[in-house]
Amino acid sequence: MMRKKSVSASKASLVLFLCQMISALEVPLDSKLLEELSQPPTITQQSPKDYIVDPRENIVIQCEAKGKPPPSFSWTRNGTHFDIDKDAQVTMKPNSGTLVINIMNGGKAEAYEGVYQCTARNERGAAISNNIVIRPSRSPLWTKEKLEPNQVREGDSLVLHCRPPVGLPPPIIFWMDNAFQRLPQSERVSQGLNGDLYFSNVQPEDTREDYICYARFNHTQTIQQKQPISVKVFSTKPVTERQPVLLTPTGSTSTKVELRGNVLLLECIAAGLPTPVIRWIKEGGELPANRTFFENFKKTLKIIDVSEADSGNYKCIARNILGSAHHVISVTVKAAPYWITAPRNLVLSPGEDGTLICRANGNPKPNISWLANGVPIAIAPEDPSRKVDGDTIIFSHVQERSSAVYQCNASNEYGYLLANAFVNVLAEPPRILTSANKLYQVISDSPALLDCAYFGSPKPEIEWFKGVKGSILRGNEYIFHDNGTLEIPVAQKDSTGTYTCVARNELGKIQNEVQLEVKDPTMIIKQPEYKVVQRYGHVSFECIIKHDSTLLPTVIWLKDNDELPDDERFLVGKDNLTIMNVTDRDDGTYTCIVNTTLDSVSASAVLTVVAAPPTPAIIYARPNPPFDLELTGQLERSVELSWIPGDENNSPITNFVIEYEDGLHEPGVWHYQTEVPGTQTTVQLKLSPYVNYSFRVIAVNEIGRSQPSEPSEQYLTKSANPDENPSNVQGIGSEPDNLVITWESLKGFQSNGPGLQYKVSWRQKDVDDEWTSVIVANVSKYIVSGTPTFVPYEIKVQALNDLGYAPEPSEVIGHSGEDLPMVAPGNVQVHVVNSTLAKVHWDPVPLKTVRGHLQGYKVYYWKVQSLSRRSRRHVEKKILTFRGNKTFGMLPGLEPYSSYKLNVRVVNGKGEGPASPDKVFKTPEGVPSSPSFLKITNPTLDSLTLEWGSPTHPNGVLTSYILKFQPINNTHELGPLVEIRIPANESSLILKNLNYSTRYKFYFNAQTSVGSGSQITEEAVTIMDEAGILRPAVGAGKGYSETLFATSPVMHTVRPTFYKVQPLYPRIRNVTTAAAETYANISWEYEGPDHANFYVEYGVAGSKEDWKKEIVNGSRSFFVLKGLTPGTAYKVRVGAEGLSGFRSSEDVFETGPAMASRQVDIATQGWFIGLMCAVALLILILLIVCFIRRNKGGKYPVKEKEDAHADPEIQPMKEDDGTFGEYSDAEDHKPLKKGSRTPSDRTVKKEDSDDSLVDYGEGVNGQFNEDGSFIGQYSGKKEKEPAEGNESSEAPSPVNAMNSFV
Repeated sequence: MMRKKSVSASKASLVLFLCQMISALEVPLDSKLLEELSQPPTITQQSPKDYIVDPRENIVIQCEAKGKPPPSFSWTRNGTHFDIDKDAQVTMKPNSGTLVINIMNGGKAEAYEGVYQCTARNERGAAISNNIVIRPSRSPLWTKEKLEPNQVREGDSLVLHCRPPVGLPPPIIFWMDNAFQRLPQSERVSQGLNGDLYFSNVQPEDTREDYICYARFNHTQTIQQKQPISVKVFSTKPVTERQPVLLTPTGSTSTKVELRGNVLLLECIAAGLPTPVIRWIKEGGELPANRTFFENFKKTLKIIDVSEADSGNYKCIARNILGSAHHVISVTVKAAPYWITAPRNLVLSPGEDGTLICRANGNPKPNISWLANGVPIAIAPEDPSRKVDGDTIIFSHVQERSSAVYQCNASNEYGYLLANAFVNVLAEPPRILTSANKLYQVISDSPALLDCAYFGSPKPEIEWFKGVKGSILRGNEYIFHDNGTLEIPVAQKDSTGTYTCVARNELGKIQNEVQLEVKDPTMIIKQPEYKVVQRYGHVSFECIIKHDSTLLPTVIWLKDNDELPDDERFLVGKDNLTIMNVTDRDDGTYTCIVNTTLDSVSASAVLTVVAAPPTPAIIYARPNPPFDLELTGQLERSVELSWIPGDENNSPITNFVIEYEDGLHEPGVWHYQTEVPGTQTTVQLKLSPYVNYSFRVIAVNEIGRSQPSEPSEQYLTKSANPDENPSNVQGIGSEPDNLVITWESLKGFQSNGPGLQYKVSWRQKDVDDEWTSVIVANVSKYIVSGTPTFVPYEIKVQALNDLGYAPEPSEVIGHSGEDLPMVAPGNVQVHVVNSTLAKVHWDPVPLKTVRGHLQGYKVYYWKVQSLSRRSRRHVEKKILTFRGNKTFGMLPGLEPYSSYKLNVRVVNGKGEGPASPDKVFKTPEGVPSSPSFLKITNPTLDSLTLEWGSPTHPNGVLTSYILKFQPINNTHELGPLVEIRIPANESSLILKNLNYSTRYKFYFNAQTSVGSGSQITEEAVTIMDEAGILRPAVGAGKGYSETLFATSPVMHTVRPTFYKVQPLYPRIRNVTTAAAETYANISWEYEGPDHANFYVEYGVAGSKEDWKKEIVNGSRSFFVLKGLTPGTAYKVRVGAEGLSGFRSSEDVFETGPAMASRQVDIATQGWFIGLMCAVALLILILLIVCFIRRNKGGKYPVKEKEDAHADPEIQPMKEDDGTFGEYSDAEDHKPLKKGSRTPSDRTVKKEDSDDSLVDYGEGVNGQFNEDGSFIGQYSGKKEKEPAEGNESSEAPSPVNAMNSFV
């Protein structure tokens, strides 16, 4: 006898299920296979029933429908025909019924208020939409009112009324202050559902004059503001406590009506001191679990998705330490109509019978009425095959002319439901949808499923034959499915051949042939075996296979279910795996896997690595496998398994692992079930329905796992409904017009029975649409075509098998496919902040034009040309992405004085929308970069020639160059600063009237109208009229130059290396050291904010000792390190206090050896010889005079001078840093006051001045400094370097002492 089954578990295709729907529900016109079939219209998309529109934008009333032939559309407005041809503001989209009312070009939304209904019609009937009520949103202004200040006593209650204007839809209310900050709310102060602000008791901190109520109208994106309310709290001592009194609702009882499915909100706000606490109860029942929430500090009770069962009395209780107050709210839940059974489309053959059922419920119970093709059925054309019986229409012996669209209307005082369902009478000969001569290949002894997808009206009968002229197939060895599939449960080699499917009805017959090939199974005839090998030995596992000659096998070896180690010791042969030089890491389970295109087999073996025992000892090994497995106490969902342990091999068994095989779904595959302690030999196992169980047991000890036991007897559990539904259900469109629904399929044993299928249901979210469902085979994807672009859908997937459905699945939200955004951002504006930064603004695009998930906006900008050079270059576009719904962004890194263009594009998950029109903007001038080079040439006795290159980046129109220079003496003190402004078109300059044999420092920069740019510095020396002076080596463009000159071995000047990098501000650079035996003068240049406090850190070079730190007095840019060790290399760096990590690079210098300083041999200088001769002659004369006067007993002038002139070595010094006072403000050559001392602001120890010429001074104008310079004659105040390049003096040097400031 032929056996029938609902649907195959795995092979039925999507087309097969569409064919099933044809015979029971509706024709899927979006299927390419069924494009030629006629179908009455079906409304696929329409605007919501209550449609509130933005009065500033065009009104779009949607109406989309499908049908064959394509339907035509018409509209009614307020119950009468709406002739869109007579209204120039109204257009209908092509091939659509969607109306577009042009408001943005002169129309007024108020003129188009009303009730609209769409009709889609073709030759087989007419479908109608819901009544769509069009209303423009309103956001009226606040009415003028005079607000008196509120004078409230501390502890009293207070209510600040908001009374917002009535808008459409109602506004969202919130309270803020003048600074647009939300007012804090608490159990004491909170906002009610009506928008009023309630104070259970006022406190002094509540006094303020800016309590402002705001109303936000989301539809028009506007916010209205009420006038500020003033509250003044005056205190009275003591504050009287009060028991609770309800501020809202008033009285002891009230009533509330809510609709089924809505959110129920109940509110109680109480006054009292201390602040009352609110509690809610339901009289005679419990608050519904999982649907009850408390908001607004428990003052609001919220119950979601209410039903008639939620009707009843709800009591709120307000309590404090003085008492309580309560209020009872009587809640009645009514219900707008909702479907019990919505009418479904009928596809019938001529002469067949059928019914349309329309059942709805509500409170009060809804009235059911029928329409045919949009006309009340009572006045519709007669149809003898139709009979109306309340909520049912009965059809008998239908004919093709009986095709029509019927509407069911269920309504009560709270709303209505309208559903279209067509009756489509088709007469179609059979057609087979499976491809001809399709080849099926299976392994012997496994099921074979041969498809024969079909369609016809009346429903064809299916017959199968083997061979071209073979007899009809029947008998228990075949299973014939309703969808036409032939199943051979156990295919054998003789099952190979040609099979013919024949479909016939009264209109014709058609047949199709398919081919079946049955292959030999792949087997491992020699499996790898358990091995024990000593460390550093070698081992080999065999894996010899047998397979069908037409299949190509591949062999893979795994270690512990992972790839083999990448090690040349592992050698994989054709039939074996060899491991050389075995180590402990090689211990594990090795698996041989053989795959073909039709099947896969595997076998495993364990390798145990042991150390070679030096002497015979006890052998510890894995346990022997358990045996004698027995099943007892078989129940539907459990069974008891017992066994006898094998030999433990000198290592106690710690636990047993139980595994199972599902011979029905995954034969040959063993799964972990559970494990028990080694002392236990029985276990109660939980089972799943519809699984053919076999069990095996593995013993485990410290050495490892035993071989598995022999399998137990098989136990087949009974079938049952699925216990669970697919997981990870998602809905994401892959194209703009589809919705791809995916899920994770249930595993074989999770099916709980044969015939595992899935019921896939979907409907558009927030639209009163019915669920559309299809039943698909055991697949994991279904594609819904013909969807609108990027709309939300509610989706659910439910498992079912031959015994029934799984529990009701939960719903998920998905979206149909995205499309590229339609419009570009408008009103793009650019605000140039400065020469390198601009801010761009744009208007956001309407969200409905994004057509996808808004990811943000992209700003494309590029430089067109430099305004200073007027030369174009390769356009390199830059892109900045601003995430989310931002409407502005900053464009950094712009080049000054340049012309730029930009455009803005909106981005969604599909890609970028069109670009806005290019916006041109220009950056203003900036300060230029430093000149490209500064070269000093042709030194003479009194002139130098300067040459320079223009800035690489002028950043504007150059107005001039600024040259500053000043002399530097050999102690690195700076002379007066001279500034020269040079025209911008010059590139060289000759400086004349300079001092001979003098070093000069130059600071050079360019200027635009904005200001001065970075400077470049150089040093050069005018030549002297004596031989032996080397010409200076002047660097070009390196920021510094070096002059070669002779130095004393005691003093070494170490200059830092400079790198050509962009300046960082603030910064410390040009750290320079001049060292003597026991001290060193440190100087630096600082660029940055004024009033920086510096410190000097130093230590022995190469030492790991911590840095020593000396604080610099004031903001000077030099410092003298004292107490240094002669002949030692030191490291030094300069930093600024308060700037973490801000310090200069390290410098290294070396103090001189402890030996007498070797002065330049001035004895060979002519002027010195003459001077010494004069001094010797003078002394000789004095000695003669003194000798004569002594003989006469008189005084000599030298004694008088000694009495009048104090010892200069005992002049006072500053106590803070050991230095002498600052330079005098007197001009050069001005005599000093008697007894004064004018050091050059240097730290000099007394013991360092043994060789000073001060002892030989003659008179107050004859004093010498530490370095021998004649300061009495040449002292003058040191000029400070300008802010752009400070340069301080170094430690005193005895070199060329008399040439200072000559």
